[in-house]
Amino acid sequence: MLAEPGPACGRFAPSPTGPLHFGSLIAALGSFLEARAQHGQWRVRIEDVDVPRTAPGAADAILRTLESYGLLWDGDVWFQSQRTERYQAALEALSRAGRLYPCTCTRRELAGCQRGADGSPLYPGNCRAGPRQPGRPHAFRLQVGDACLTFQDAVQGERHQRLASAVGDFVLRRADGWFTYQLAVVVDDADQGVTEIIRGADLLDSTPRQLYLQRLLGLPTPRYGHLPIAVDARGDKLSKQTHAPPLDDQNPGPALWQALRFLGQCPPDDLLKAPPAEILDWALTHWRLNRVRAIVAHAAK
Repeated sequence: MLAEPGPACGRFAPSPTGPLHFGSLIAALGSFLEARAQHGQWRVRIEDVDVPRTAPGAADAILRTLESYGLLWDGDVWFQSQRTERYQAALEALSRAGRLYPCTCTRRELAGCQRGADGSPLYPGNCRAGPRQPGRPHAFRLQVGDACLTFQDAVQGERHQRLASAVGDFVLRRADGWFTYQLAVVVDDADQGVTEIIRGADLLDSTPRQLYLQRLLGLPTPRYGHLPIAVDARGDKLSKQTHAPPLDDQNPGPALWQALRFLGQCPPDDLLKAPPAEILDWALTHWRLNRVRAIVAHAAK
């Protein structure tokens, strides 16, 4: 059942593919402060829907890091791997509405396609009239038609995207049976009553797809705000793939202070060596989302 409407509710939803790093902290801290500053709840969800990519022990390590940084959540931690029945129900609803079709195209067959907004192949519609290879395992794609999505991002301003030319018909369940991020996140946000989605700008191009799914499934639309992402000296996003160093659980104060600076909040120098509780007390009093710079990427210091 969907959560009853209530006060502000934010969330942090990391993938358990490795330890949290400074880029993760920016997203966690921004979402935490925006929810708490509105006297709302803050949820934590482990996005392990892509089970093959999950690193053993990573979820527990993530939760320990959040606790050491004083970022304490409300309620139980949700795990997407335990919610496949809800995703299947949403998929069946879309199928009954005639919005899905089976697709047997492989990644290799689509490798030469034009790239979409998120860098993935822009699907040319090969299976729209029926699967080209009926004997193969199939994914399910969502028909996007000529939908043009517009939304007001709380940090980046007004954004527009025409789904057909930006991403094309996109997959909701893969050929191996795993559900995709786009479907899972929409269902989870609705079920958890999330009203505030503050996250990294690397997910900015995913938002129109999520808005589209919300409309098709009759789900509420949260308020979105996309924070600049931290990049290294080469301009690459801080991530596990670029070997970003993990956060120091034993000395969290300096990273919290730096994350506040990154988010435009200007904490005083005397907080640099303060414990997390003191830093977060200051941050909650002074937090203003409109101080975050409206840029997609920003070098980490």
